[in-house]
Amino acid sequence: SDLRQMLATKSVENIQFLPFLTTDVNNLSWLGYGCLKQDWTLIAVNTIGAALQTLYILAYLYYSPAKRPVLLRSLLLLAVLATGYGYFTLLIADAQTRLARLGLFCSVFTISMYLSPLADLAKIVRTKSTRCLSFPLTVATFLASTSWTLYGLQLRDPYI
Repeated sequence: SDLRQMLATKSVENIQFLPFLTTDVNNLSWLGYGCLKQDWTLIAVNTIGAALQTLYILAYLYYSPAKRPVLLRSLLLLAVLATGYGYFTLLIADAQTRLARLGLFCSVFTISMYLSPLADLAKIVRTKSTRCLSFPLTVATFLASTSWTLYGLQLRDPYI
Protein backbone atom coordinates (compact mmCIF):
# COMPACT_ATOMS: atom_id res chain seq x y z
CA SER A 1 0.00 0.00 0.00
CA ASP A 2 2.91 2.37 0.65
CA LEU A 3 4.27 1.81 -2.85
CA ARG A 4 0.81 2.34 -4.33
CA GLN A 5 0.50 5.59 -2.35
CA MET A 6 3.96 6.76 -3.52
CA LEU A 7 3.10 6.06 -7.14
CA ALA A 8 -0.33 7.70 -6.92
CA THR A 9 0.78 10.85 -5.09
CA LYS A 10 4.33 10.98 -6.47
CA SER A 11 5.33 11.80 -2.91
CA VAL A 12 6.75 10.03 0.15
CA GLU A 13 4.78 12.19 2.57
CA ASN A 14 3.59 10.18 5.62
CA ILE A 15 5.59 7.12 4.50
CA GLN A 16 8.44 5.94 6.70
CA PHE A 17 11.68 4.82 5.09
CA LEU A 18 13.03 2.69 7.94
CA PRO A 19 10.65 -0.28 7.43
CA PHE A 20 11.84 -0.66 3.82
CA LEU A 21 15.46 -0.60 4.92
CA THR A 22 15.11 -3.00 7.85
CA THR A 23 13.05 -5.46 5.82
CA ASP A 24 15.72 -5.42 3.11
CA VAL A 25 18.41 -6.18 5.72
CA ASN A 26 16.20 -8.96 7.08
CA ASN A 27 15.68 -10.51 3.62
CA LEU A 28 19.36 -10.26 2.72
CA SER A 29 20.39 -11.82 6.05
CA TRP A 30 18.00 -14.75 5.62
CA LEU A 31 19.18 -15.08 2.02
CA GLY A 32 22.73 -15.49 3.34
CA TYR A 33 21.51 -18.07 5.85
CA GLY A 34 19.67 -19.93 3.10
CA CYS A 35 22.76 -19.93 0.89
CA LEU A 36 24.93 -21.28 3.71
CA LYS A 37 22.35 -23.95 4.48
CA GLN A 38 21.60 -24.56 0.79
CA ASP A 39 17.87 -24.23 1.51
CA TRP A 40 16.21 -23.31 -1.78
CA THR A 41 12.97 -22.22 -0.10
CA LEU A 42 14.84 -19.61 1.96
CA ILE A 43 16.86 -18.59 -1.08
CA ALA A 44 13.85 -18.15 -3.39
CA VAL A 45 11.59 -16.34 -0.90
CA ASN A 46 14.28 -13.99 0.34
CA THR A 47 15.65 -13.24 -3.14
CA ILE A 48 12.18 -12.09 -4.16
CA GLY A 49 11.73 -10.21 -0.86
CA ALA A 50 15.09 -8.45 -1.16
CA ALA A 51 14.38 -7.51 -4.79
CA LEU A 52 10.98 -6.04 -3.86
CA GLN A 53 12.37 -4.14 -0.88
CA THR A 54 15.15 -2.75 -3.06
CA LEU A 55 12.49 -1.66 -5.57
CA TYR A 56 10.60 0.10 -2.74
CA ILE A 57 13.81 1.81 -1.62
CA LEU A 58 14.49 3.00 -5.18
CA ALA A 59 10.92 4.29 -5.54
CA TYR A 60 11.21 6.06 -2.19
CA LEU A 61 14.50 7.61 -3.29
CA TYR A 62 12.99 8.70 -6.60
CA TYR A 63 10.00 10.44 -4.98
CA SER A 64 11.83 11.77 -1.94
CA PRO A 65 12.57 15.52 -2.04
CA ALA A 66 15.46 15.01 0.43
CA LYS A 67 17.58 12.41 -1.33
CA ARG A 68 20.72 12.83 0.79
CA PRO A 69 19.33 11.25 4.02
CA VAL A 70 17.85 8.35 2.05
CA LEU A 71 21.15 7.76 0.25
CA LEU A 72 23.12 7.99 3.50
CA ARG A 73 20.87 5.46 5.21
CA SER A 74 21.10 3.15 2.20
CA LEU A 75 24.89 3.44 2.19
CA LEU A 76 24.92 2.72 5.91
CA LEU A 77 22.87 -0.40 5.17
CA LEU A 78 25.43 -1.48 2.58
CA ALA A 79 28.28 -0.85 5.03
CA VAL A 80 26.53 -2.92 7.72
CA LEU A 81 25.91 -5.74 5.24
CA ALA A 82 29.53 -5.67 4.05
CA THR A 83 30.76 -5.73 7.66
CA GLY A 84 28.41 -8.60 8.46
CA TYR A 85 29.52 -10.49 5.38
CA GLY A 86 33.15 -9.99 6.36
CA TYR A 87 32.48 -11.14 9.91
CA PHE A 88 30.56 -14.25 8.94
CA THR A 89 32.82 -15.30 6.06
CA LEU A 90 36.31 -14.17 7.06
CA LEU A 91 36.35 -14.35 10.85
CA ILE A 92 34.34 -17.53 11.42
CA ALA A 93 36.08 -20.43 9.72
CA ASP A 94 33.88 -23.28 10.93
CA ALA A 95 30.77 -23.64 8.73
CA GLN A 96 28.54 -24.95 11.55
CA THR A 97 29.52 -22.08 13.86
CA ARG A 98 28.95 -19.60 11.02
CA LEU A 99 25.51 -21.08 10.34
CA ALA A 100 24.57 -21.00 14.04
CA ARG A 101 25.68 -17.39 14.56
CA LEU A 102 24.05 -16.15 11.38
CA GLY A 103 20.87 -18.04 12.26
CA LEU A 104 20.83 -16.45 15.71
CA PHE A 105 21.37 -12.99 14.23
CA CYS A 106 18.57 -13.52 11.69
CA SER A 107 16.18 -14.78 14.37
CA VAL A 108 16.84 -11.90 16.76
CA PHE A 109 16.56 -9.35 13.96
CA THR A 110 13.30 -10.84 12.68
CA ILE A 111 11.76 -11.00 16.15
CA SER A 112 12.69 -7.37 16.78
CA MET A 113 11.06 -6.42 13.46
CA TYR A 114 7.87 -8.25 14.38
CA LEU A 115 7.85 -6.55 17.79
CA SER A 116 8.45 -3.03 16.47
CA PRO A 117 4.74 -2.26 15.84
CA LEU A 118 4.20 -2.78 19.57
CA ALA A 119 5.98 0.55 20.06
CA ASP A 120 2.63 2.08 19.09
CA LEU A 121 0.85 0.11 21.82
CA ALA A 122 0.97 2.99 24.33
CA LYS A 123 -0.56 5.31 21.73
CA ILE A 124 -3.28 2.76 20.96
CA VAL A 125 -4.15 2.35 24.65
CA ARG A 126 -4.02 6.11 25.30
CA THR A 127 -6.20 7.07 22.33
CA LYS A 128 -8.32 3.90 22.43
CA SER A 129 -7.93 3.75 18.67
CA THR A 130 -6.15 1.31 16.38
CA ARG A 131 -5.97 3.75 13.44
CA CYS A 132 -2.16 3.64 13.47
CA LEU A 133 -2.20 -0.15 13.02
CA SER A 134 -2.81 -1.72 9.64
CA PHE A 135 -5.15 -4.68 10.11
CA PRO A 136 -4.20 -6.34 6.77
CA LEU A 137 -0.49 -5.94 7.61
CA THR A 138 -1.05 -7.38 11.09
CA VAL A 139 -2.88 -10.41 9.67
CA ALA A 140 -0.27 -10.90 6.92
CA THR A 141 2.55 -10.67 9.49
CA PHE A 142 0.80 -13.23 11.70
CA LEU A 143 0.30 -15.64 8.79
CA ALA A 144 3.87 -15.20 7.53
CA SER A 145 5.41 -15.73 10.96
CA THR A 146 3.19 -18.77 11.54
CA SER A 147 4.21 -20.23 8.17
CA TRP A 148 7.92 -19.75 8.89
CA THR A 149 7.52 -21.21 12.37
CA LEU A 150 5.85 -24.33 10.96
CA TYR A 151 8.54 -24.59 8.27
CA GLY A 152 11.26 -24.29 10.90
CA LEU A 153 9.60 -26.95 13.05
CA GLN A 154 9.36 -29.26 10.05
CA LEU A 155 13.08 -28.83 9.36
CA ARG A 156 13.94 -28.91 13.08
CA ASP A 157 15.74 -25.61 12.57
CA PRO A 158 15.38 -23.47 15.72
CA TYR A 159 16.50 -20.31 13.92
CA ILE A 160 13.81 -20.40 11.25
